Amino acid sequence: MAHTSDSPRACELPDEDATVALAQRLADLVCGRLPAIASAGGRIHLRGELGAGKTSLARALLRASGVTGRIKSPSYALLESYNVSNLQFYHFDFYRFSDAHEWRDAGFGELLDAQAVVLIEWPEQAGTRLPPPDLDIFLEYAGTGRRAWLNARSEKGQRWLTYLNPPHP
Repeated sequence: MAHTSDSPRACELPDEDATVALAQRLADLVCGRLPAIASAGGRIHLRGELGAGKTSLARALLRASGVTGRIKSPSYALLESYNVSNLQFYHFDFYRFSDAHEWRDAGFGELLDAQAVVLIEWPEQAGTRLPPPDLDIFLEYAGTGRRAWLNARSEKGQRWLTYLNPPHP
């Protein structure tokens, strides 16, 4: 049974620096840099309207995790993968999917390895066919900035959320 936190926690992202700071904390978690949360890997779903900051947060997380060079959006290729210190990162974008079966037909199911870091933008385009994420992040516009709603969907996600401890709105 998937674990869901009692209520999503809000994290205000008034500017790019705040987005980068959240991404750095997430990178510590997914890379296993924290002794209390030592297992690397995990799944994060990124949701929100076009332009809400999903790709920006994913890029900042990849950069904070140690990805060097150009970080491309997977909008057209559907998947960009990276390897950092023997940890595999998969960044998916399912925006262009018109059928929930397309992600499996593309052979992506086998890439959802528990030891990998899996970032999925537009997970709702895969319907209910994806395994639950550890952390579900919904981004929305908030004035000139953004607000991220973080919701744990597993025990690992709950540990992450406890570490992140974003303030309540």
